[in-house]
Amino acid sequence: MKNVQVERLHLTASFSFPIDDKSMAISVVSDQQNSEDIKPSNLVSHDSRTVQPNNATETPIPDSGSISASSNDKRKVSREDIELVFGSFWYLIAIERKDRCWRKACGDHNGCNLNDLYCGEDRGDTSFLNSSCPLLEPNEIKSPADFDFGIFLDALQSHVAEHRDFSRKISYCFWWGLRNLSSLGQNLKTSTFLGEILFAVFISIVGLVLFSLLIGNMQKYLQSITVRIEEMRMRRRDAEQWMSHRMLPENLRARIRRYEQYKWQENRGVEEESLIRNLPKDLRRDIKRHLCWTLLTRVPMFEKMDEQLLDAMCSRLKPVLYTENSFIVHEGDPVDEMLFIMRGNIFTMTTNGGRTGFFNSVYLMAGDFCGEELLTWALDPNSSSSLPISTRTVQAVKDVEAFCLMPDDLKSVTSQFRRLHSKQLQHTFRFYSQQWKTWGACFIQAAWRRHYRRKIEKMLQEAEDRLHNALAKEGSGSSPSLAATVYASRFATNMLGNLRRNQPHNTISSPRLPHLLLQKPAEPDFSAENPS
Repeated sequence: MKNVQVERLHLTASFSFPIDDKSMAISVVSDQQNSEDIKPSNLVSHDSRTVQPNNATETPIPDSGSISASSNDKRKVSREDIELVFGSFWYLIAIERKDRCWRKACGDHNGCNLNDLYCGEDRGDTSFLNSSCPLLEPNEIKSPADFDFGIFLDALQSHVAEHRDFSRKISYCFWWGLRNLSSLGQNLKTSTFLGEILFAVFISIVGLVLFSLLIGNMQKYLQSITVRIEEMRMRRRDAEQWMSHRMLPENLRARIRRYEQYKWQENRGVEEESLIRNLPKDLRRDIKRHLCWTLLTRVPMFEKMDEQLLDAMCSRLKPVLYTENSFIVHEGDPVDEMLFIMRGNIFTMTTNGGRTGFFNSVYLMAGDFCGEELLTWALDPNSSSSLPISTRTVQAVKDVEAFCLMPDDLKSVTSQFRRLHSKQLQHTFRFYSQQWKTWGACFIQAAWRRHYRRKIEKMLQEAEDRLHNALAKEGSGSSPSLAATVYASRFATNMLGNLRRNQPHNTISSPRLPHLLLQKPAEPDFSAENPS
């Protein structure tokens, strides 16, 4: 038989295992991708100690491959980490078992020197090792002299130890650990080697522990869900009894059920406001800041506020929910909250106090706000105690999640606005206020109508002047000419047509048009100094 050729060693992994009560450093390498057996020259490092068979003297060396975890790594160990660790142990022990087989074969073969197994040593005939350590399945082992690799046979048959590609090694080992931990080691067929049996037992125990933890966590989750579902059922039953006792109509009952269902979907039975209220003050502030800071900074009125004022507003914001098609406020009702939309769409409209022929509508979405009448009221130091009247009807188009500011909270915070740049703040308020937008649109429309009416009047006056001039030229005759008569008739017809086209339907005459203008919104007080 040919001697096993010693090839250059490429170190890829190392681990220390007890071999006959002694320590040996095992190195995993190979240059031969197509070899059927692992060559001894590819498995034992030339840096290792010299091992003599039988009673030969041995020189111990330090352990070259200890596996240790950093004491500074405090992260939680996951199941994937455990599976990878078991796969790595399986990979390294498989190489150790192959080395043990070679040592046993070398000890039984006359003239074999263990020094020949190390890299760089090309002395003696080592080809007998391939035939002495065949990779046999457990049912193929006929002789007691055949070496049983047990659960490590797969690592050697797959040649995973011979590949240089680290990703292939770690992926295969991870898959082995996942497969056997998930099956609790039921498919492991071990040999009689004690270390292998203990390793398989440890895999089964760890798999059982992980499985029991999974079952325990699922049980806790299902119990918590069951408790909350039962709470929801009790609340729904109490609500149904109350609605029956009060004999509410079916449409109101449907709206109440819809609201309770939407509230449950959003918070899963958790009372958010009471939960936050029971937390320490600094924690409440940080939570509110996280939830509401971005929402407030979207409001142009609040962009110029400093962090202290924004924190004060965040701490006063309260979460509210509105179901689809529910009315938040009607036109003419007092405004009792300023709303900041987080999710959903809102439809707002105004009829200018119910006047015929006037209608203005706007759609609001996430990031928008409504109820600026309350902001105007809060900024006015001379405002009365009564809340302002809403100029618009606000309705939820879809389910809406929002935060609201109550009147007292808003007034206490906006009192600090006077130390900001008043002129810039005033322009910002006018630009983004729905009231001012509507008033501006109506003002432009009225101005255009006045301009158009004056233009028509001017055209009629010019036509009338031309008619008078034409009649004056024909004045020498006893009667107007036929051309003048036709011209006068055409002028009268055009004038009547223009008047009919420009006369608004169901409205009063044009001289009273200025009285139809939308009332100008109140100017909030942005003065730099507080009134005495």
